[in-house]
Amino acid sequence: MHLPGRLRATTLGDLLGTLHRAGATGTLELAEMRGRVHRIHMLRGYVAAVELDGASASLAEMLRRKQVADEETLRRSLLRAMASRRLHGEVLVRDFRLSPSVVDDALRAQLVNRLEILDQLTDAQICFRVAIRAPRGALTDEPLRVAEFLPGRRRARDRTHDARGQSASQRPRVDACRILGVSDGADPTEVKRAYRRLVHATHPDLHPLASAEEKRALAARFQQITEAYRSLVA
Repeated sequence: MHLPGRLRATTLGDLLGTLHRAGATGTLELAEMRGRVHRIHMLRGYVAAVELDGASASLAEMLRRKQVADEETLRRSLLRAMASRRLHGEVLVRDFRLSPSVVDDALRAQLVNRLEILDQLTDAQICFRVAIRAPRGALTDEPLRVAEFLPGRRRARDRTHDARGQSASQRPRVDACRILGVSDGADPTEVKRAYRRLVHATHPDLHPLASAEEKRALAARFQQITEAYRSLVA
């Protein structure tokens, strides 16, 4: 398995694809020039955890967006998790009887959200460490599925899209489907489902803790997703 040394020579989608095909277990580190280091933990080729060096949506925020837990429950459970040094998700399930599947869905949405933010990086030093253990709370029992972390990611091959022999009439739909992470033959229901998922992951207003730079990147990605959706449903 060979990975480029710099992100500018590839894309996050290509890196994740390479690691998935290799069945890699370890940590992909992306070190920005300004000192921030982000980590994607892989388990047998699947994403088990994502650590962002900077603000990102918390588990409480993801549950709040899905409207599956009230504010009092979120507040009390977070305080108890901090006091007992347990994971917030563990406290919600064991102490507050929140459904494990609801918490799992929120955790998975949180990982996808963090990948969307990392997808906007233009450059970083790349390093893969085989021996680093995944952080506490990683989804080791059921990491993200391929459909959750690969479709819709930018690929280096897209830069040479015109060389693939597709006609001018075909390219806009193919590009839009790629952006939304659906197949060229996707029906309207599948397109809408993919669009809603990506809106939750990229809309700047849903990321109050993001930095100004991260919000600009999210806004650009959200606009791209919206334009792709409109081109398919128009």
